[in-house]
Amino acid sequence: MTSTRDHIGPPSPLAGDPQRHLLRYGGTISPELIGRAAGTHVYTVAGRALLDFTSGQMSAILGHSHPDIVETVQRQIGTLDHLFSGMLSEPVVELSARLADSLPDPLDKVLLLTTGAESNEAAIRLAKLVTGRHEVVSFARSWHGMTHAAAAATYSAGRKGYGPVAAGNLALPTPNAYRPDFVAADGSFDWQRQLDYGFEMIDAQSVGSLAACIVEPILSSGGVIDLPLGYLRALKDKCTERDMLLIVDEAQTGLCRTGNWYAFERDGVVPDILTLSKTLGAGLPLAATITSAEIEAIAHKRGFLFFTTHVSDPLPAAVGNTVLDVLIRDGLDARAREAGVVLRDGLLAIADRHAVVGDVRGRGLMQGIELVTDRETRTGADELGAAVTKRCFDLGLHMNVVQLPGMGGIFRIAPPLTATDDELRSGLAILDQAIGECAAT
Repeated sequence: MTSTRDHIGPPSPLAGDPQRHLLRYGGTISPELIGRAAGTHVYTVAGRALLDFTSGQMSAILGHSHPDIVETVQRQIGTLDHLFSGMLSEPVVELSARLADSLPDPLDKVLLLTTGAESNEAAIRLAKLVTGRHEVVSFARSWHGMTHAAAAATYSAGRKGYGPVAAGNLALPTPNAYRPDFVAADGSFDWQRQLDYGFEMIDAQSVGSLAACIVEPILSSGGVIDLPLGYLRALKDKCTERDMLLIVDEAQTGLCRTGNWYAFERDGVVPDILTLSKTLGAGLPLAATITSAEIEAIAHKRGFLFFTTHVSDPLPAAVGNTVLDVLIRDGLDARAREAGVVLRDGLLAIADRHAVVGDVRGRGLMQGIELVTDRETRTGADELGAAVTKRCFDLGLHMNVVQLPGMGGIFRIAPPLTATDDELRSGLAILDQAIGECAAT
């Protein structure tokens, strides 16, 4: 066996194929290397600016390289970056208290982790230990992560070819108002009847060990599907009737993106367990699993274990505190509501101009459009979605379709909360142009 270790030199990413040594991990890789990012833009190594309408991986709610975040990282990494997992630091204690204060009772026990999958893993583990049961319910178009229990509760992709998942995972019909499977007499989506039917099927399949139901308030990878008003309350009632815990995954919707600090607040419901990630670190790896003192006490008594290398790390916790500072100081919950109106009005105007836009949906600065080949049949337009994505990129706008079979015509639009109205309108103009050009050809 030969080795090139002795010949390792400076990297040459621009020489040949940039992906030559990358293990492909799914999705489409952008055709140009990114050299830097600032505010609402990312810049290629060639210096071309791209307006970022996805906030990185739906995470950078304060934009890229926000000066307050930069200052915090520079200060904290020179003071206290990483500790043994059994040690606590001031940033961790402070962030835990502030998150608890930002939430309704009884959510006041916080576990600080790294990724969304990890926070969902901890939440499911908590629910199983506390209830003494093992069955987990999630939407048929869910995405909760790629680790063991999170992947088992994910149905939108990644299930085939990996062998058995954890026993007891059950799928609930996704309440998609644009493609309703239960219709009322007036033609509207009858989500209550769908929910009732879904739980009839859950009850029929259950072996009597229902532990939890985990859902996103707005399914992102599932197609930017906003739960109908009242659905989350009715779902909570279904869980209470069965002594199940309700886990709400707010990886993308948490911390002001929808116009509320937390998306579940719109429905007047408090989950038993809340998970946060992407937006909490504003682009840096930080996540949280939050529950009540009662659930935490039972779990602790039964020996709850979730010990990771980066649990309660001080550096990301310090960043999380700065994220909260900026959100509060700059009133970004109100800003998301105002900017959401600009974004929604622009998308509706695009829909009026282009027959290929079948639906506009979402809340605040997390919205989506669905492209179709025919508005009557609502047939998806995967190829058109891919073409529009490419054309937007060429014109200077980074957009992202749901990269799952049959959903390539659904765009996920989540600009930073710091985006100006002019930046939003600029992105909308590019999207309008791209759709018009691609639909015409």
